[in-house]
Amino acid sequence: MVFILFSRDEPKCDSQLETFSEFPIRSEPYPPIECARIEDHLPSFPSWTSNSPSSMAASFARLAGNAPKRLCLRPSSLNTSIPRSRSIATSVPRRQAEATSYQATRLVPTDPTFTSIANKGLPEHPDAADLESEVEGLDRKIRHYTVNFGPQHPAAHGVLRLILELNGEEIVRSDPHVGLLHRGTEKLIEYKTYMQALPYFDRLDYVSMMTNEQCFSLAVEKLLNVEIPDRAKWIRTLFGEMTRVLNHLMSVLSHAMDVGALTPFLWGFEEREKLMEFYERVSGARLHAAYVRPGGVSQDIPIGLLDDIYQWATQFGDRIDETEELLTDNRIWKARTQGVGVVNATDALNMSFTGVMLRGSGVPYDIRKSQPYDAYDQVEFDVPVGVNGDCYDRYLCRMEEFRQSLRIIHQCLNKMPAGPVRVEDYKISPPPRAAMKENMEALIHHFLLFTKGYSVPPGETYSAIEAPKGEMGVFLVSDGSERPYRCKIRAPGFAHLGGFDQVSRGHLLADAVAIIGTMDLVFGEVDR
Repeated sequence: MVFILFSRDEPKCDSQLETFSEFPIRSEPYPPIECARIEDHLPSFPSWTSNSPSSMAASFARLAGNAPKRLCLRPSSLNTSIPRSRSIATSVPRRQAEATSYQATRLVPTDPTFTSIANKGLPEHPDAADLESEVEGLDRKIRHYTVNFGPQHPAAHGVLRLILELNGEEIVRSDPHVGLLHRGTEKLIEYKTYMQALPYFDRLDYVSMMTNEQCFSLAVEKLLNVEIPDRAKWIRTLFGEMTRVLNHLMSVLSHAMDVGALTPFLWGFEEREKLMEFYERVSGARLHAAYVRPGGVSQDIPIGLLDDIYQWATQFGDRIDETEELLTDNRIWKARTQGVGVVNATDALNMSFTGVMLRGSGVPYDIRKSQPYDAYDQVEFDVPVGVNGDCYDRYLCRMEEFRQSLRIIHQCLNKMPAGPVRVEDYKISPPPRAAMKENMEALIHHFLLFTKGYSVPPGETYSAIEAPKGEMGVFLVSDGSERPYRCKIRAPGFAHLGGFDQVSRGHLLADAVAIIGTMDLVFGEVDR
């Protein structure tokens, strides 16, 4: 047995090693030292600590008090070359403390009730298929297990949390948990004037902003019993369809990316960026525009914007065709969407589905046709309807709505009338800046409008529009003051999420991503 010492400030090298043969070995034992004995730390290697005359334990104990160095213990069989030692420098000795009870390694006793499979007379490596038949006495019970889907999942579309109960990979039950983005919007509106309540609707469905403003403005105008100018109606219709394109771009492309198609997402967002630029030019903001207001719109369209929208609309049809070339006949896309999330017409009506979720099941219901608002009664368009009610049919409906929205945009550009863009009642809409510089009464109206607000006659109304996700409704109650008494918001995504349990049962775990994508969920409107 050989003990080898080497300095910690110089690397170990076999050429620098020497034997300890020059150190004499005393017959009597050395007095105990403060560091631990080497025999105490080598219980599993009895051959290293034998009582042979060549044992160097005593020499190590004599040297350890003066020169504590790093110790390398190697069996003699590994030392092929003759070991040699180098001169040892003196240093302050390091003391090794005894390991306390909680630091020491302990053996955990085996559960006495545990019975290994080897004790049952089974072969050492049984086949997986024959394991259950060969094991006798083991009570095996197959149980469903739960999986938390979200809210950090990239396909959760916000802060969706699903508690999925799975049988293997099959969804047995799903429990959507909402409220993580709840901000108390409906209660906050009760403490604001009608003008101050408008920006809260931008924060609901933050992918299709102007349609939310449009719904609230229609409800207030119905209570005020005012008629907005024709130009304001056409501007609302124009930007409502541009918002529909914005929403469907986000919906279809993110749905495709969730199931593995990345290229359409990158291509389509270039078109979405152009539409956001139109938002910014007309209102000054890309997202929260606050452009559609009770009484009309906040300001007229800038010079040259209609020409730019026309140039964009002429080339957007080619972008739709490119997206369909990538997805519509793609066998992977069809395998992930056909026959997934099937909803028949009866179930869709019972679950209060609206929009594409309802039309994809074969129900031709569109509020723009049944209850037209603004200028939708003066434009021509078709309503696409699905046949099978699955994710693939809903995708085809959205792709056709791209073309129908483009058709409406062209009609709005060609039929855009001249004239004012808001009512001339200065108690409802602010006066123009030129009038405030000339007329003191106009300045007072402007001050009162943005501080006190305007009074709305007592009453209640429900206004609904065909938002990109479905029926967006506002139930507004007025008590005659400047603030709403109650404002109930009907969000289409909330009803769609409520039917997720029924739609997803029997599908695989991977199909949950496709179903969430086809529902087009945005949790600003779901949680409110």
